[in-house]
Amino acid sequence: MIHEKTYNSLEIETKHGVVIVEGPIASEEIANLAFHEDLVAFRTPAQQHKAIIEIAKLPEGRIIIVRDQQNIVGYCTFLYPDPLERWSQGKMENLIELGAIEVIPKFRGTGVGKTLLRVSMMDDAMEDYITITTEYYWHWDLKGTGLNVWEYRKVMEKMMQAGGLEYFATDDPEISSHPANCLMAKIGSRINNESIQQFDQLRFMNRFMY
Repeated sequence: MIHEKTYNSLEIETKHGVVIVEGPIASEEIANLAFHEDLVAFRTPAQQHKAIIEIAKLPEGRIIIVRDQQNIVGYCTFLYPDPLERWSQGKMENLIELGAIEVIPKFRGTGVGKTLLRVSMMDDAMEDYITITTEYYWHWDLKGTGLNVWEYRKVMEKMMQAGGLEYFATDDPEISSHPANCLMAKIGSRINNESIQQFDQLRFMNRFMY
């Protein structure tokens, strides 16, 4: 599969000034930008900066960023699912995962999270993919936001819906381990029935075990 990537961008006026939401961004450009010290949800900022540079180098990898002048203050990643997760077991070339999305506390509540999703989906090539995201409550900043799991889940759902992702049922044990966890996905307009059936089989791998 050829992974076409077309750059798109939107300017957002926030109470903290104008930021640019743009991508997919090339690895060299990401390396030349500063990575904000408050981007700590997944790794230390230095490690996560390095990680998204590496993702941008992957054939399927896509990085969309929120840029405040020469600083990355938010980002989201798209790449093939982790080989250890069930979503990679079908070896589907046209299934990619929204792996991480993060915005620094200063810019939360300004609409930049939703804009990350909108800019991601502005590329017509995304209609050739099934895009999934797995939401686990243990990744959420409940302490920093003061929200409970259900309030945070609602925020995440609204953000994902801005990119056209919807709730999908699954029997994946990690997702099923807590009722706030969920699978969301967007099935591109050019996805054929065979791929949809493959995706359904991945969603319900345990149905014949009982």
